[in-house]
Amino acid sequence: MASAPPLYQQIQQHLLDKIHSGDWPAHHQIPPEEQLARDFAVSRMTANKAIRDLVQQGYLTRQPGVGTFVTDRKAESSLVEVYNIAEEVRSRGHRYRSEVLTREVIEADEEVALRLGVRLGSRVFHTLIIHLENEVPIQLENRYVNPRWVPDYLDADFSRHTPNEVLVAACPITDVEHIVEAVLVDDQTAEWLSIATADPCLSMIRRTWSGEQLISYARLIHPGDRYKLRSSMRREAS
Repeated sequence: MASAPPLYQQIQQHLLDKIHSGDWPAHHQIPPEEQLARDFAVSRMTANKAIRDLVQQGYLTRQPGVGTFVTDRKAESSLVEVYNIAEEVRSRGHRYRSEVLTREVIEADEEVALRLGVRLGSRVFHTLIIHLENEVPIQLENRYVNPRWVPDYLDADFSRHTPNEVLVAACPITDVEHIVEAVLVDDQTAEWLSIATADPCLSMIRRTWSGEQLISYARLIHPGDRYKLRSSMRREAS
């Protein structure tokens, strides 16, 4: 028979369940250590460890003399790797869903032809998809795909598989390029993302290669208050 988890982990799981369920939203003040210690019949030191670990993991923040609060954990994506947004959302214990706005074949205009490395007027696949976390839009994905390398792209069931999953299955990604800038969006984009046109957003242009082949070009728009981008680099000791 499996042994029960340590008491501090049981407290942590209780706190995380409250956070993930939405019972305790961002900025909600959690019970003090003394109360948690009484509720779980443990020492204050054990309750302190449970809280301290969640502070280090970014779920909670302490305000000296005031209390401990649930953090506003923005969705986070790496600038140096390509992650599946559905997995990102689910890894936080949240619900993922997508809405497909457009699925079509178009002729590449000057920008798409330049970004995707095809001739002007070439036939390319185009999808426009909203990605949602707990029913809140966190990304508008405007993607163009070279049909030569992923001929079945538009046949994919995007309610079950993200474009990233479809591309990786067809052509393993070997290289990626990201360009990020702060932008304001038009009325239509603001409506899709459930924000105001005055709200700042992050725009990421992503191009992906498989070997020597340029597979996809996408413009990803994130509401600035719901998303953050991360980059890390390890330097070798000299």
